[in-house]
Amino acid sequence: MASSDKATPEVLWAQRSSETEPEKNYVILTISVPDVPKESLKLDLKPTGLKFEGTSDTKKTTYLLDIEFFAEVDTENSKTHHTPANIQMILRKKELKEEYWPRLLKDKAKVHFLRTDFDKWVDEDEQNEAPEDDYLNQFGGGMGEDGGFGGIDFSKLGGGAGGMPGMEGIGAEGGDDDDDDEDDEDMPDLEEDDKAADKGKAKA
Repeated sequence: MASSDKATPEVLWAQRSSETEPEKNYVILTISVPDVPKESLKLDLKPTGLKFEGTSDTKKTTYLLDIEFFAEVDTENSKTHHTPANIQMILRKKELKEEYWPRLLKDKAKVHFLRTDFDKWVDEDEQNEAPEDDYLNQFGGGMGEDGGFGGIDFSKLGGGAGGMPGMEGIGAEGGDDDDDDEDDEDMPDLEEDDKAADKGKAKA
């Protein structure tokens, strides 16, 4: 049997951060290893780094990865999802900080196999407003112990059909912003109360 070629897989990464909520403080890793059977791969995740080895059935290539993280991760609260195309990981950062990691790896030197996952990347100052993608659904309902979606604030999504992302305003009682005018017409009492309160303030 011919020996397989060895290669370093492409790694995509993105991150979120939080100083107060661990489930919103994580790194997203996608390791591109197509057609590597789950039974034959070796994945060794430690607080300081990650080792991976697996052979692709179709490409006859053995993928090897050995990286050291910029900071430690909480291995017990990290999650892994294996697909025919890749290994997807949500790595909980050990230290709660509002600031992003400046890079994924401890070493400052750039490596050819590591790229920013722009599909999942959100700027540090915009992450609280950004709804999460569906990728968290693959990890058993998200990061939180309560099966949440890793920090989506559904109140900002406008109600909608049971709080599902992208489903706002669907159904007879949808929370679409377009309904605001109708809602105002249904609540004249509130408007009159507000006007009365304003008059009272003016007199005072």
